[in-house]
Amino acid sequence: MSPIDTDALAGDLLEYIDASPTPYHAVRESARRLTQAGYRQLDEREPWTLEPGARVFITRGDTSIAAFHLGTQPVDRAGFRLVGSHTDSPNLRVKPNAAVTKNGYQQLGVEIYGGVLLHTWTDRDLSLAGRVMVMVEGRPQRHLVDFRRPLLRVPNLAIHLNRGVNSDGLKLNAQEHMVPVLGLERAGVAELHGLLLEELAKGGVKAQAGDILGYDLCLYDLQPSIRSGAHGEFLHAPRLDNLASCHASLSALLSSSEPREATSGVILFDHEEVGSRSAQGAASPFLRTLLERLTLAHSDGKPDAFHRAIAHSFLVSADMAHAIHPNYPSLHEPKHQPHMGAGPVIKSNVNQSYATDGESWAFFTALCREAGVTPQHFVTRTDLGCGSTIGPISAGQLGIRTVDVGNPMLSMHSIREMACASDVAQMVAVLSRLFAS
Repeated sequence: MSPIDTDALAGDLLEYIDASPTPYHAVRESARRLTQAGYRQLDEREPWTLEPGARVFITRGDTSIAAFHLGTQPVDRAGFRLVGSHTDSPNLRVKPNAAVTKNGYQQLGVEIYGGVLLHTWTDRDLSLAGRVMVMVEGRPQRHLVDFRRPLLRVPNLAIHLNRGVNSDGLKLNAQEHMVPVLGLERAGVAELHGLLLEELAKGGVKAQAGDILGYDLCLYDLQPSIRSGAHGEFLHAPRLDNLASCHASLSALLSSSEPREATSGVILFDHEEVGSRSAQGAASPFLRTLLERLTLAHSDGKPDAFHRAIAHSFLVSADMAHAIHPNYPSLHEPKHQPHMGAGPVIKSNVNQSYATDGESWAFFTALCREAGVTPQHFVTRTDLGCGSTIGPISAGQLGIRTVDVGNPMLSMHSIREMACASDVAQMVAVLSRLFAS
């Protein structure tokens, strides 16, 4: 990749992240890009008639999306080339009965979603975004909202009242200490429904407080994504885990308008950070159902066509990886220490927290060589627990050959994470080779 390509892709990633403060917005932005590239949306409730070369996408639950470019050969002969990632990131989410009035302050009750590094959410300018269900003309409708202005803050406790914080560490109770401040308790201060009505009105929705039927609202940091470092080599952004992988897979899929023999596909699941057990998570039938329907539309139609298609197929589970930390090198396995700026990471775990085996490792390594990229390897220390991904879940659901990979990063699960600009183009190059294989 040339420096111009690297810079352009890194900049495009930051734009993608800033347009996607929640999984709802990530799906909307992904759908916008797909539509702009000529993909058309299918409805799961309708029958599908598809021709070779068709470019289509499907959403479920407003937070998961899958896109496919049908190949020139039937899938029972050429199979699928798939990349799976996830749209969700650890954050704070608003409770149903959220209004909290305490000690002269108006606050919002929040739940902790996923494995949040809680202390990174303190003393930040936070906003709200998500989905609101509203009754409009007697029918429930979904509307996305994004305030894009400072609304909330989780204030830290002054050192004068917590003298041991620097030596003993900051200890936060999620129920007591992570309740963000919305305003002062006084007459005329708008509560949550009033704020939502204000935001809905901006979008042209006329509604009363009683018209709000429900909501799914996330807090997020307003600070824009940026590049930094002596030579601009670093990316600082929220939700790099795992919007960076979503962006890489979409970019690779959209890099070619010409169909290949195999059918190419990208699926971006929700709820990976909390176990994938939902109607649109990796543990659901979502992907299997889509692949079965595509097989019916693009195969010889025999009863075993789907099973033959899977036997010809390959899945890359793309989720960010742990780069070696310069201040904590002892926490990394000595012979498996990925560096930022050194290319994609193949993640392995013999206890199946990752789906990689020798065959899938070799397959991905061959793709890297075709793309002129050298892969790295990550194995967690033997005396530490290992995180997991959608890889083992999807492999178990489908019986499909799978490899777990990701770009190296620091500050994973912080409100602002850190990655390397040059790694973006390298991952896109390898995934593009997957779709060309």
